[in-house]
Amino acid sequence: MFQQFDSRTSPANAAPRLARLRAEMATEGIDAFLVPHSDEQQNEYLPANAERLSWLTGFTGSAGFCIVTAQTAILFVDGRYTLQAGQQCDPDLFEIADLVSGGPAAWIARNAGKLRIGYDPWLLTVAQEKSFLEAADKAKATLRPTANLVDRVWTDRPVRPTGSAAIRETALAGQDVAGKLEAVRSVLAEAGADAVILSDPASVCWVLNLRGNDIAHIPVVLSWAVVPLKGKVTLFIDRTKLDAAAASGLETHCTLADPSGLAQWLVSFAHGQRVMIDPALVNIAIRDAILAGKGEIVKKRDPVVLLRAVKNAAELAGMRAAHLRDGIAVTRFLAWIDRQEIASLDEIGAATRLEEIRRETASEKGSELCEISFDTISGFGPHGAIVHYRVTRETNAGFAPDALYLVDSGAQYSDGTTDITRTIAIGNPPNEAVRDATLVLKGHIAIATARFPGGTRGIDIDALARIALWREGKDYAHGTGHGVGAYLSVHEGPQSISKRGMEELRPGMIVSNEPGYYRTGHYGIRLENLEIVAEAADHPGFLEFECVTLAPMDRRLVAIGMLTAQEREWWNRYHARVLSMVGPHLDEPDRNWLIAACAPL
Repeated sequence: MFQQFDSRTSPANAAPRLARLRAEMATEGIDAFLVPHSDEQQNEYLPANAERLSWLTGFTGSAGFCIVTAQTAILFVDGRYTLQAGQQCDPDLFEIADLVSGGPAAWIARNAGKLRIGYDPWLLTVAQEKSFLEAADKAKATLRPTANLVDRVWTDRPVRPTGSAAIRETALAGQDVAGKLEAVRSVLAEAGADAVILSDPASVCWVLNLRGNDIAHIPVVLSWAVVPLKGKVTLFIDRTKLDAAAASGLETHCTLADPSGLAQWLVSFAHGQRVMIDPALVNIAIRDAILAGKGEIVKKRDPVVLLRAVKNAAELAGMRAAHLRDGIAVTRFLAWIDRQEIASLDEIGAATRLEEIRRETASEKGSELCEISFDTISGFGPHGAIVHYRVTRETNAGFAPDALYLVDSGAQYSDGTTDITRTIAIGNPPNEAVRDATLVLKGHIAIATARFPGGTRGIDIDALARIALWREGKDYAHGTGHGVGAYLSVHEGPQSISKRGMEELRPGMIVSNEPGYYRTGHYGIRLENLEIVAEAADHPGFLEFECVTLAPMDRRLVAIGMLTAQEREWWNRYHARVLSMVGPHLDEPDRNWLIAACAPL
């Protein structure tokens, strides 16, 4: 099993850990210390040795930030994690605040009068530094770089990851390394830069056709790369992770160096160089090393971000194949869950069976389940209302009649990454739940059927998914859609469909379509498919979506009378496609189940 169900932290540990940290702060002569959810490379999912925020607070979400002072500790989380943070953290020790509206910088500006605030420059980005400096200036506070004080008191901290790395076949990547480097260097030349430092492992792995397993769920190897306008790339990677074939393949385009020497190497390299950095991804320590070497900083977005967001033909073909395979597995799971006695089901059992079916299906189809793309969100009843709920043995809920079950899951196959959410009726759910599910469905269909001119941004269409909910005074506190990588991270930018989605949608991008509604204490509803942005065949200059996710939605959660004729047509067309593509791969019992599930409304 890739997914584990042990509790990673305990609120009871927080008090002594906070006390030790505060003692260290006093020794260091600082009044507050910043603890972000980040590592040196701003990964969303962190290796165990970088889970400082979780270790200190008990909060296990993928986005958060804590400010610890001598008297208080404020944990900032976004709307996805408000309920979870309240459940995981001791309310006597931590105040929960909103990460998005103001966040840590706003708190510093309001509350940090004359405080000396310590931070680890390897964990904060250049962009974060700017906002914190402005906030500290308003409060007459001072920011002071220090060693990481959490590391000093974390006595049983895990070791760094020691995974392995492998070269990705060009047939799957769709472009060789030389071609990708040429594209990066074209951006460098246009910006007048001599080199770029790639700090995001996903960018490093994409441009070098490299994959690894240093981090759970994301097939990357922890590494940095400096790409010059001319000459070889310098790749900072632990060589013990490379076998002879991988090392030989990389050395065609790269000089290999040890990551521990990155900062000193940059000091030597930077003299007279204009070095491009992405302020949102590159940490303060790396920037300072370039400046110490008398280099000039060119602040631009990581040039690989957009290149990898716009998938090439081979990547799109791989994603389609992965989603068909995954759709077969998810359909088998949905049929399985429908056949079980309700009292025999629980959240862990369902998540375990889904992973088993994915592994079995991949093997039958000549593929392999390389990983799950995130911990399966297996939420029955009230747990479904916790947007990023992670089931543990302590929280595992048994199923009971007349409720909803939300399952959000994904897989990593060598040809693609998947992410799908279905909400399932267990017994006969209340009419209110069916009505709410239909409102969510209407929003999903509005995105799936959207047609829009080139240049449209995610923010421009986000409201389409919310209008049906808004009419009834309801909404959801997360984005409607995020980018998805091709055998990379299940969450990638720069595109999103959200209230902050400022990137224009381009053909070849992939976004999720996942509106939801969450009634605290009762149920959660979310419907998610992945969509390829494509040119509209009959409307030059316009774009539309091609859905690649193939699994039925639950017709028991549809109030048919609330749907328009066009919405019913979409439902019937989508399910006819699911039946025609998935059905031939199922055994007779599962195929018969799918025929009934896909019957026209």
